[in-house]
Order: sequence, then structure tokens, then C-alpha cells
Amino acid sequence: MFGDFTGAVTMVVALVGFVVIHEAGHFLAAKAAGLKATEFFIGFGPRIWSFKRGETEYGLKAIPAGGYVKIVGMNPYEEIAPEDEGRTYRSATTSQKLFVILSGIALNFFLAFAILWGVFVGYGDQEWVPNTTVYAVVEGSSADLAGIEEGDRLVSINGISIDVWDDVPASVGPIAGETVPIVVDRNGSLFNLTATIGTNEADPSRGFLGVGPDAELLVTEIAFFEGAGRAGAEVWRLTGMAYGFIGDLVRPSTIGELVSGVGGGEITTDARPVSIVGLARIGSQADELGLANVLYLMASINVILGAFNVIPLLPLDGGHAAIAIYEKVFRRPANLQALAPIAAAVIALFVFIGVLSILLDITNPFQL
Repeated sequence: MFGDFTGAVTMVVALVGFVVIHEAGHFLAAKAAGLKATEFFIGFGPRIWSFKRGETEYGLKAIPAGGYVKIVGMNPYEEIAPEDEGRTYRSATTSQKLFVILSGIALNFFLAFAILWGVFVGYGDQEWVPNTTVYAVVEGSSADLAGIEEGDRLVSINGISIDVWDDVPASVGPIAGETVPIVVDRNGSLFNLTATIGTNEADPSRGFLGVGPDAELLVTEIAFFEGAGRAGAEVWRLTGMAYGFIGDLVRPSTIGELVSGVGGGEITTDARPVSIVGLARIGSQADELGLANVLYLMASINVILGAFNVIPLLPLDGGHAAIAIYEKVFRRPANLQALAPIAAAVIALFVFIGVLSILLDITNPFQL
């Protein structure tokens, strides 16, 4: 479908696109509120490329770790030109500030919802259901010794008809140690075999044949409006998972394990961050994942971006929203100098986790 290189590039471009959409939400909301936005950049650090149109400079910066929109007056210590005084962030009403701050987050959640809606309606409910065809035979097992082969369809065991895969453990379980007839369908011909049923290692009183089932994809269509409800519920579920992931990620024990993983240590935690390197690697496996799963992953990335930015800590959007609400409720400006060390610590943590995730994806790549 994509090919290794094309899939990797597609995933990277999609991630950058999601960041652009997030920042575009801030930018368009600022324009709608009559505020002056002077910069719209993807990335941070040194400027790589830019152009100016109207009052806004657009461009790319060297560190691909997000993006930003600079709105006049968002920095309380910024000197404001007299002609801009009525268009500054600090002169905006609380509702205007929240509109500007939360629009980027809202777009990420909406995009996740739209993608999932399309996936549910386009692909339906998909479930892999095991059937009675043998996919694998355990070497040296009763099935192997009896001559059962991969691709055989089990017809009966000890005279009991095998109609669904659950009939296999149900028929084999009570007859550990017994020698019984087994009938299989091999390429349209019936073969009568004999097997001495082995014992289950986990429960020696139960029989064990030693075969694994093939499976078929069962698809149930989802109606258009039902898909919307399913998508909304899934966004809600993914948001809860995102916060659980973030909470686990910042634990010292998790960070210690991830640091060890850079040196090749085993990583057991599910709270492993993925960098743009890792996402490119996932994109290169798009053919194996299938388009539905790739789209689901893209929706999940948008949920994570949105949920992450809701956290009420500077410099995240949630931190700015919390300040706007605080100033409205208490009718006094927040002490930003007191909050500066917290913001610096948050930035340092994010930079550390970002670098760590890149190193992990290079030295200890995860397997899907």
C-alpha cells in the first residue's frame, strides 16, 4: 500500500500536519477575536525558513518538537506598540482568551473524532474469529504424532463433531491420556487419524492436542450516525488512556527503566514515549498494519496531543487557560514570576523525555 519509505514519510508528514492543525486553531481563533498574531512557526530554536504575509511571519525552525503562534501581549513583559494596544492578548476578555487557548486542543480532538468516525463507518466492527482450520501444530505434540498438518480442517474428535474452535478444547479436555479417532478434511478429502491425547502443562487433568487455530475476519457494518457515537465514545476512552499513560510516564521508576533501555536494558513498562523516529518506523510497517490501524493510530496521536495540552501547567495551553480563569475569579493578575520556575521545570522534563524517546527509538526500537 505505502511501501517502507513512503509509509515512514506519510507518518512524519501526518504528525507535522497535526501540529500545524493545532497551531492553526490558535491562529484562526486569535484572528477571529481581533488579536494580533505576529508569528506562526513549526518547531523551535533557530529559524530555518520563513516568509511574511500581512502582519504574520510563517516558517519552520530547527527543533521539530511542536510549534507555536506568537500573539502580541501574551508575554506580560513585552513592550507593546501604541497602535497594537487594543489587539493584545492581555487586553482580551476571559472568554476570548479561552477561545484562543482551547481552539487548538479542540481541533485535535475533533480531528481524532472525524478520523475514528470514518474508520468505524468505513471498516465496521472487525473481529478475528478462530475457525476449525489448523494454523499451527506443536512439534512433538499429540497432533504432530497423529499426522495432523497445518491447513487441515478438524471434522471430529472422538466422534464429537467440531463445528467451532471452542469444540476442540471442550472435546479434548476430558480425555487426557486416551487414544481416540480424529477425522480431518485435507484439501477436500477426509482422513481418519488416531491420536493419544496429551496432558495440559498448566492442568495435568486436562487433555492437550497441540494445535492452534486459523482465524477469519468477521466484519459487522456500522451505520453512519452510530459510527459518530462510537467515535465519540472511543475518543473519551483514548483520552482516559492518554492521561494514564502520561501519569505512568513521569514516575521515577518508569524514567529509570527507560534510561536503562537506552543501554539495551529490557523495557517492560507500557508507558514508553515514541519520537518522530519511532513514528517513522511504524509508518514503514504500514503494509503490515493495514490502513484502518494506521488511521486509528493517527487518531490516537491527536487525542494524545489534545490531552497533553489540557494539563494545567505552563507553558502548555492548559496552563494559560488556568491563569485566565484564575485572573477572572480572583480579579487580579497571576504572579507569573512565581510560576516561572514551574514552567522551566516542565520544559526541562519535556525536553528530557523528548531526547530520551529519540535515543530509545534508535538504540532500542520497539516491536509492534
